[in-house]
Amino acid sequence: MEFIGEELLAYAEAHTSPENKLLQQINRDTHAYILMPRMLSGHLQGRLLAMLTSMIRPKAVLEIGTYTGYSALCMAEGLHPDGVLHTIDINEELEERVRGYFEQSPRADRIHYHIGNALEVVPGLRHAWDLVFIDADKRNYLAYYKLVIEQMAPGGYMIADNVLWSGKVAQAAATDKDTEALRFFNRTIQDDERVENVLLPVRDGLMIIRKK
Repeated sequence: MEFIGEELLAYAEAHTSPENKLLQQINRDTHAYILMPRMLSGHLQGRLLAMLTSMIRPKAVLEIGTYTGYSALCMAEGLHPDGVLHTIDINEELEERVRGYFEQSPRADRIHYHIGNALEVVPGLRHAWDLVFIDADKRNYLAYYKLVIEQMAPGGYMIADNVLWSGKVAQAAATDKDTEALRFFNRTIQDDERVENVLLPVRDGLMIIRKK
């Protein structure tokens, strides 16, 4: 997932604002107790999400794929004073742990955590999204995109994680379903005249999309 060497990554993290104590706890706990801790956004990507959100100052944020709540808390830092964040995950096994983390946040009252299938939950959330973060099952990325793009406010942003898929999207020999789904998603975004986009090689790849 990392496209730069460990030494350079460590240097970048050493020159990036630190995680707060709650994020440090989630980082430690996820690596100690949760399967597939590499799914965590982590320090560098988390600070980037917080920075971008602070620049946008969104009133309505949607996250598809909560995992252990790290990225949601990062984005909540940049909410507009009247803003809310809705985050959705299908894994109910993590619910108690994640709710506990959210309750420790000073922004707990503005974070709304939903357990269920995002394709079923999102239609019931009536917001003009200023920022959407997609970090869930890769085969449904395009379905999530199609679901929320019409709900997004003009000038709104979408960020899709894992779009480089450990570099497999650029490897012709990689033909598994997740890789093919991400390739198709990336091509679709590139060809969609309703948006402008930039693909950043940060961790596993972030596609930043702006609705015109």
